[in-house]
Amino acid sequence: MTGVRKRVPKSRAMHAAMVIAVGFALIILAGALLLMLPCAAKSGRATPFIDALFTATSATCVTGLVTVSTAVHWSLFGKCVILLLIQIGGLGFMSVMTAASLLLRRTITLRERMVIGAGFGLDSSGGIVRLMRRVLVGTFLFEGVGAGLLSIRFVQQFGPLRGVGMGVFHAISAFCNGGFDLMGTPDDPFCSLVHYAEDPLVNLTIMALIVLGGLGFFVWSDVWDHRRFRRLSLHSKLVLAMSGVLLGGGFVLTLLFEWSNPATLGGMSVPHRLLAAVFQTVTLRTAGFNTIDQSALTDPSQAVACVLMLIGGSPGSTAGGLKTVTVAVLALSAVSALRGRTSVTAFGRTIEPRSIMNAVALTVVGVTIILGGACTISFIENVPMNLCLFETASAFGTVGLTMSLTPALSAVSHIMLIVMMYFGRVGVLTFGVAVFLRRREPPKLTFPSGNVMIG
Repeated sequence: MTGVRKRVPKSRAMHAAMVIAVGFALIILAGALLLMLPCAAKSGRATPFIDALFTATSATCVTGLVTVSTAVHWSLFGKCVILLLIQIGGLGFMSVMTAASLLLRRTITLRERMVIGAGFGLDSSGGIVRLMRRVLVGTFLFEGVGAGLLSIRFVQQFGPLRGVGMGVFHAISAFCNGGFDLMGTPDDPFCSLVHYAEDPLVNLTIMALIVLGGLGFFVWSDVWDHRRFRRLSLHSKLVLAMSGVLLGGGFVLTLLFEWSNPATLGGMSVPHRLLAAVFQTVTLRTAGFNTIDQSALTDPSQAVACVLMLIGGSPGSTAGGLKTVTVAVLALSAVSALRGRTSVTAFGRTIEPRSIMNAVALTVVGVTIILGGACTISFIENVPMNLCLFETASAFGTVGLTMSLTPALSAVSHIMLIVMMYFGRVGVLTFGVAVFLRRREPPKLTFPSGNVMIG
């Protein structure tokens, strides 16, 4: 990434990782304690700790998985707490603290710049304040426009006050890739946006917010500065290209596998099938909203969904998952190997071997966690493996889609999903900060090379 490559001492990288990990944990705990208050629930009774902790983790890690209906269970106070956690989780708690510092005209220290840069996936503190200003202005601009557009529809349905509130909540949730919604009813508590499957205004607005939030703040800044694709950094080019490939490929596969499924797309008109297929593809990029019943997906669609959820959004964005650039680097490495090349190139640039090792490490860790978690939950709950794999991919990828399994799981399985959501949003990030930002020192001892048989 042009302009952001500087060596960072190991101690500073580790400090940034610790601040991020502990900071998110404290926010989750504080959110859980607030949600346990009797005033946070409509019933006026205290919510069990495991449900409050699960909701706080899901909101802070911008996932969207829930054990209780957001619309039915929580009071206005509880919903405001959830919305605040989503905003903090999407931007990063250090970004929120920086916003307060900028408003108070307080100087941002070098250590704070290090942590902010780490939160955005940058390995330099240079230009952080300028980037933060753009992030904050862009975030509230996109969320504001999205809230206005959604309010047009919701005011007609819910009245002025509630309609505007619904527009604000869903705009923030969509932009931060949170996946929380307020559409549930006592008869249908987890319906999400199913009743808006054929509404172009709601669908297009939510999709635009999801994509903008999932591209990454650095990409915004890069596009704003250079305007032309050929002048963008290698990182931005990979993000935009891979995002296009995933969205296009997911759309085609969703149409192919669900076109004749009467429980999903089969009962819609052709234009509405296309709209629902696009929305399904976009929401799998760690958003969590749904306009079709996920439990009714065909087996091939479930497999595609798990892959897209695992990949997630882009580095330095509000999204989770392994990230688009990670998968792009792996794909380019495979292509180079098949062509007999010893280096990996993209857009006229050579990708550093260290970046390839990082991509492999993150992928191995992510896949291991998802498969291990799915096997464990399947064993504990005695439910089919495909359902558990969908839930764990959704948790680790911080997506929030469910096949109606999460609310029915036991407390032990809920704790496992809490850990996976935390690691999916915070763990991989801190792992990257601690490992990828440390000083690249040459080895003191070099061993002789040796060949092994692959394949």
